[in-house]
Amino acid sequence: MSPKPRPAPLDATAKAIIEQLQSDGRRSYAEIGKAVGLSEAAVRQRVQKLTDAGVMQIVAVTDPLQLGFFRQAMIGVKVSGDTRVIADALAALPAVDYVVLTAGTFDLLIEVVCENDDDLIDLLNSEIRTLPGVISTETFVYLKLHKQLYNWGTR
Repeated sequence: MSPKPRPAPLDATAKAIIEQLQSDGRRSYAEIGKAVGLSEAAVRQRVQKLTDAGVMQIVAVTDPLQLGFFRQAMIGVKVSGDTRVIADALAALPAVDYVVLTAGTFDLLIEVVCENDDDLIDLLNSEIRTLPGVISTETFVYLKLHKQLYNWGTR
């Protein structure tokens, strides 16, 4: 059995830095320093430690529609056997951007981003349903993404 991950201890300053970056990931270290009461160099070191520890990532979040990906869907997957093995196989698929092991109706939930419905059909029939251990899938096609935020803070 693998050890339980322990949350990284974050002081108020680390949380404030994270919240600053969640608000605007392009904010300069100097600006963040002014907001949290640290020097630019101290902020740079803190950000490096937070990213090295895996506490956060600094990434560009794109709008799939603007990039030509007109079909997104959440797919519930029922499996037999070790769900972790199938989760790894699904995570390796380029169209899959999110994989969660669950304890409900589905063993796994995956989110996919495809160019169109034909690509989604191909993904389902040729790549997902053919994996050994996949029993069934249920696809929830996104009609409109109503809310997706990354600035929920550190609570």
